[in-house]
Amino acid sequence: MGTGYHHMTRDERIRLDALRRAGVSVAECAKQLGFCRQTIYNELGRGECDVVHKVNGYLRDLKEYSAEKGQQIHDRNQETRGRPSMKIGSDIKYANFLEEKILKDRFSPAAALAAARASGLFQTSVSVNTLYSYIDKGIFFKLTNKDLWVKGHRKKKTEQPERRNVHPKLPSIEDRPEAVNQRAEFGHWEMDLVVGCSGSKAALLTLTERQTRQEMIFKLPDKRAASVRAVFDRLERDMGRKRFRERFRSITTDNGSEFLEYDKLRQSIRDGPRFDIYYCHSYSAWEKGTNENHNRMIRRWFPKGTDFGKVTKRQIAAIQDWMNGYPRRILGWKTPLQAAS
Repeated sequence: MGTGYHHMTRDERIRLDALRRAGVSVAECAKQLGFCRQTIYNELGRGECDVVHKVNGYLRDLKEYSAEKGQQIHDRNQETRGRPSMKIGSDIKYANFLEEKILKDRFSPAAALAAARASGLFQTSVSVNTLYSYIDKGIFFKLTNKDLWVKGHRKKKTEQPERRNVHPKLPSIEDRPEAVNQRAEFGHWEMDLVVGCSGSKAALLTLTERQTRQEMIFKLPDKRAASVRAVFDRLERDMGRKRFRERFRSITTDNGSEFLEYDKLRQSIRDGPRFDIYYCHSYSAWEKGTNENHNRMIRRWFPKGTDFGKVTKRQIAAIQDWMNGYPRRILGWKTPLQAAS
């Protein structure tokens, strides 16, 4: 039995791990290791992690003590002695919440922090820069900077080709009303396709509302203009003329061949035009940048090379729900659904 106070060593953590796995009580662990019970409780909380075990034929999420995790957190706390305290090291639940949001829910660090604030569960708070620093230093048990989608590498600035419209007879983005440019009203969307692997016909049609950042995703059997048009025909039929025209006032898209049947795409299934369409300049994806950013978010779940013919509509609906429930800095950390309410 130890004498006097001392920090738990790696060997003692390994012994504690083994004792707990054997079902030994906290009081008995404290007695065998020479610590008070509170120290054992503190260590068990420090090294707690989620594991999956098969119990009676079913997979169960359980909490277990990990000597490795306990030692890692101890070592990191020792490294920060004499420096400003590491807030996240003293609030394990806060650290676990952030780690789960980034790893499981695929939030960015900034979005994870916003979710933590919105939850109202934690008094601890760190800045985005501090969180990135913690990740770079390996403070977390599982999370590393390899798990981040955007690593901060900027492409070298190259000379941009001259902007031009391949089809000058079609309405240009230059003709788009200022109210649309300023995102002053709901109902103005940006549109694009997310294509699958080579040889795959199926694709995703993505629509992003400019004001609220709401997302709509539709699986297409192919990349033909008729398939794109069929989506809007179905929406107009299901929603009714009035509701459809309130929701879809204009579409901004690129010069892809699937979007160039202007008259047919714009034509209502009943009478007259159903919305305005504006075409970006060639080589100017930034002119529908909100949609481009959303497509990158979709790629977090469906990376390049995905065969969308094998992706179910249920999977696509889940990604759409995830995106519409994802807090955005541009919206004051509201979600698109909250911004629309």
